[in-house]
Amino acid sequence: MVQDLIFKEESYKFIGLCMEVHKQLGKDFNEVVYDNALEIEFIDNKIYYSRERCYATNYKGNTLSYQYKANLKLLSSFKT
Repeated sequence: MVQDLIFKEESYKFIGLCMEVHKQLGKDFNEVVYDNALEIEFIDNKIYYSRERCYATNYKGNTLSYQYKANLKLLSSFKT
């Protein structure tokens, strides 16, 4: 499975940042705390992202009134 990763180096970097957040904070916080900490890691590592971006949800060519809300979206490649 690891050999099938399209962005292998970027994936390892992202997972490493997530693990750093977990190592520093532990497991007892709400999701927003981890999002905020991960945002700091992204800034410190010059990773471009956006937060809480909404996307239209489509079903059989029809746009539903529900919008999918992504917590974090990476915008470009990582700089390692």
